Amino acid sequence: MKQLLTAERFSLIGHVVAMAFGLAGLLLVLPHPEFVLMLPPAGQTLFQWSMAGGGVVYILLGAIAVAIYTYRTLGWQRWLAFMVPSVCISLSSELSGTSTGFPFGNYDYLSGLGYKIAGLVPFTIPLSWFYLGCASYLLARVGLEASQQTKLPGWVRGSLAIALGALLLTSWDFVLDPAMSQTAVPFWEWKQPGAFFGMPYQNFAGWWGTGAVFMSVAALLWGKAPIQLTRQQLQLPLAIYLSNFAFAMIMSLAAGIWIPVLLGLALGVAPALILWRMAPATSIAYQNGNTTEAVLPFVGEVSEPAISLASELSVAPMELGSK
Repeated sequence: MKQLLTAERFSLIGHVVAMAFGLAGLLLVLPHPEFVLMLPPAGQTLFQWSMAGGGVVYILLGAIAVAIYTYRTLGWQRWLAFMVPSVCISLSSELSGTSTGFPFGNYDYLSGLGYKIAGLVPFTIPLSWFYLGCASYLLARVGLEASQQTKLPGWVRGSLAIALGALLLTSWDFVLDPAMSQTAVPFWEWKQPGAFFGMPYQNFAGWWGTGAVFMSVAALLWGKAPIQLTRQQLQLPLAIYLSNFAFAMIMSLAAGIWIPVLLGLALGVAPALILWRMAPATSIAYQNGNTTEAVLPFVGEVSEPAISLASELSVAPMELGSK
């Protein structure tokens, strides 16, 4: 477990550092090519490599960090139950969008994001749907399930978690899409520019719908057992969401695009922080009807300390997938 945690932290730090280097290259170095000419030959080669493969690296590290985190905290079944639907469904939507225009509109991917599946969609794109989608859904579901102020039926709370998770994901695209399609080195282009800073409004419906579909599939596969994580355990999903939003925000602001940033802050960052705050600060016992249940430190394997804690509270430890 310690080795997994080390790999998870290394991947997260590398993910953030890669985004920072990407920002420096796109915003500082490319507009001033004399900086590149001042570098030694080895430095110029390294810069060219970083600009060509930096996008691939940061997406891969983000996906690895979230994959390890999900496996470590929720178990391999829930990890795969989210990753497989999110990758397959988002890839299907992207292939359809780049070939028919549905559901996002007419667009093409350019270079810089890795090998293109069927010559249309970079292989890294479904991975970005996975790690941002997983972070968004966990924040929404854990926050809503931990709230004791709303007495909503389980199916209503589950549907609301999917809707909010898809909204967090779409709010990231409010900021990302204008930045990545209208920079000096764009990563994709719209064949028919839309009314919202070059994007069609259809794009946001496609984003929300695609996210809601794979989150719904994952929710069905995960079952009804609550996801019991503390704020500390939700730090990685929050860090992934905020760091990726910050990357897109800085790109947009540098291009003079600020209205999408305000929308993203209001509909993405603010709800994400509120939902994270709604999660319990520590593992506590809570009331469920007339039964007191123990919220265990992790949802995966039940450790001896957790069983001991449950015994002291005179309750049985909750098993993964139990109702």
